[in-house]
Amino acid sequence: MKMNLTWSKGLFSSRYQIYSNGKQLGNLTDKPLSRTTKGMFNGKEYLFRNSGFFKQHTEIIDCSDNKVIGRIDYNSWRSKATITVNGRRFNWKYDNLWSTRWSISDSNGTSVKFTSSTTKGHIDADTDNGLLILYGLFIKNYYLQVAFIVILVAVIIPAIG
Repeated sequence: MKMNLTWSKGLFSSRYQIYSNGKQLGNLTDKPLSRTTKGMFNGKEYLFRNSGFFKQHTEIIDCSDNKVIGRIDYNSWRSKATITVNGRRFNWKYDNLWSTRWSISDSNGTSVKFTSSTTKGHIDADTDNGLLILYGLFIKNYYLQVAFIVILVAVIIPAIG
């Protein structure tokens, strides 16, 4: 089933809201300075828990039974990720140099494409798997946070020295 969705996020907000024809279907809420993010799509809730320091990954937990159902592994260049859930493997990647387009795909032809501006975007999915929608926004947000920390460190360290 094809889905055409929109998403929005306030400029300084930590909450993505996902809509279909004006009706909210889900959200992704990041807690600042926390290693967890909560996501909800069509009434199903998930928790994304970051682990590791140099080789970070994220566990995906189904909140209905508190079981780990998947994992996200990030590449060192912060431009791709691999999602493994219930034995299926998906690839997340940026589709343009400006990081305003990204996608998730698998070997079966499943595809979800995302576009963004500063505070909103569009999602075209050839599946109704809401978890894939959440993955796409979560990884994008994760990479934005990593970039912010790198920039912050690059500014603070020279100022201290």
